[in-house]
Amino acid sequence: MLTYQQALDYIYSFVDYEKKVADRYAPARFDLGRMERLLALLGDPHRRYPSVHIAGTKGKGSTAAMIASILGTAGYRAGLYTSPHLHTYRERIRVNDRLISEEEVVALVEQLRPLVDQIEEITTFEITTALGFLYLAQQGVDVAVLEVGLGGRLDATNVVRPRVAVITSLSLDHTALLGETVAQIAREKAGIIKEGVPVVSAPQPPEALAVIEEVCRERGAPLTLVGRDWTWQAREASLEGQK
Repeated sequence: MLTYQQALDYIYSFVDYEKKVADRYAPARFDLGRMERLLALLGDPHRRYPSVHIAGTKGKGSTAAMIASILGTAGYRAGLYTSPHLHTYRERIRVNDRLISEEEVVALVEQLRPLVDQIEEITTFEITTALGFLYLAQQGVDVAVLEVGLGGRLDATNVVRPRVAVITSLSLDHTALLGETVAQIAREKAGIIKEGVPVVSAPQPPEALAVIEEVCRERGAPLTLVGRDWTWQAREASLEGQK
């Protein structure tokens, strides 16, 4: 049996693009095929629960946390998968605010290891994402809230068909990978939009919104734009929350 540290060492023994950023999206580096093969070997755990898929430049982590909190408060058993972590790897995977335990991480790595060894060029993030998907399935969640790691179109999380896709505020970021204009970045983020799946978008720069609207039309995905189709007004904000 591995120790928790040995399990983490195994996960991080693979290529980790959170620490070593690739210079561009190359097919040999970013390929959903590896993720699909690993999940198939696991019995496709990501298909056992509905999901909310969130991409964006700013605010996607906080949006994911808020959605999961709302769902949990409403009585759902809500899973949350986010990245990166701040203090401990366990922060990335939780159910109703309970972090995955060290023992659970070890057990999942033991389960994944013989399957991972069958797939060439797999990455740390792909292993972590598969581990998260499997854990949420084993925990019997009613819904999973999934944050994209980087981009959207070729992100390891983009194997799901969610109930709703969310795109938070877009701006220039990771330009060496995602594109040098907001429109190019929007094209990568809009890669999470699936045929017929509703999309909710934060207010966007005109060039980004044009891309999102185009992709939604092409894929028959209904678009709700905050600030145009749905508005809100902050009444109060304090350390206890906001209204």
